[in-house]
Amino acid sequence: MPDAIEVRKVPIHSVADASELAKLIDDGVMEASRVIAIIGKTEGNGGVNDYTRIIADRAFREVLVEKGAPADQVKQVPIVWSGGTDGIISPHATIFATVPADKAEPSDDLRLTVGFAMSEAILPEEIGYTGMITKVADAVRVAMERAGITDPADVHYVQTKTPLLTIHTIRDAKSRGQKVWTEHTHESMDLSNGTTGLGIAVALGEIEMPTDADVMHNRSLYSSVASCSSGVELDQAQVVVVGNARGVGGRYRIGHSVMRDALDADGIWDAIKDAGLELPERPHTSDIGGRLVNVFLKCEVSQDGQVRGRRNAMLDDSDVHWHRQIKSAVGGVTASVTGDPAVFVSVSAAHQGPDGGGPVAAIVDLGSGDPTGYAAPGPTT
Repeated sequence: MPDAIEVRKVPIHSVADASELAKLIDDGVMEASRVIAIIGKTEGNGGVNDYTRIIADRAFREVLVEKGAPADQVKQVPIVWSGGTDGIISPHATIFATVPADKAEPSDDLRLTVGFAMSEAILPEEIGYTGMITKVADAVRVAMERAGITDPADVHYVQTKTPLLTIHTIRDAKSRGQKVWTEHTHESMDLSNGTTGLGIAVALGEIEMPTDADVMHNRSLYSSVASCSSGVELDQAQVVVVGNARGVGGRYRIGHSVMRDALDADGIWDAIKDAGLELPERPHTSDIGGRLVNVFLKCEVSQDGQVRGRRNAMLDDSDVHWHRQIKSAVGGVTASVTGDPAVFVSVSAAHQGPDGGGPVAAIVDLGSGDPTGYAAPGPTT
């Protein structure tokens, strides 16, 4: 049986800052050697050359080593950074760590569990094709098993990091007589994310195995729990499965829902309710009561260029890419629900939730003690 999980959200005060992680360890909230995953937002451009992700990765790994975790172990910790804090989204990290059995709050109910796996190496010519879908699906099943989850219905959030195409990897494929789906590196970010979303959906039984022709074209095929990110940092699929299991104990539980479009605040509330937080019929931010650890969303511009029947110009804008615009818009909607701008909102949601919307996962604290460390800072005057 997997260990219980402690999870905390911390602010990032500058690009290379990991001081709040150090403080959690110094305060005894978690042990450096027990940190098993970190998922966060950095303030770069969110594109192919967003090196704030690499800077943050180095900063957080250095703190774990400084605080006593073995260096070889730290290298294997999955750290997923989503670049781009457009609009009011605030840089932050959500840190997951295991809890010693004698310190875990006992519970026979469903409680938070996390599993991690790496896929086989993904070749550049597999990105956008069923070869990548199969490798991702296999890794998701391994991560589920490591999380102690047997029922796919208990999986509520799958965060991945996968390779995208670069000039170098495109040239490598061609040198071996292979073709690639696209030679536009920025487009390959959406492609990698979308292909991964289909792999997650296949692993969890949400869809049957799609064809190559379905990738990026049949938007009716999607996962309701996938949150896929891609970058230049790796050549495998890094998979973190977050769900619930009985017997692990602990204070936390996760739930999920989907936003049907960019304005669907009810989808966010539904995820919080699904995690187990009791809310009134028409909830307000004040009803959260400091029990919400964080929400994790993917968002996407609707392919028809509309939101609720009204035309927008995001897909035609040559000055500001639609990635930046939809992320900013959905970040504002999300923060209006949570009351906290430190929300994980990531763009490029092809095959992750319905077209124009996206999956939402929420982690809440259901422990018997007073929740600490999650409530949004109060308004300034």
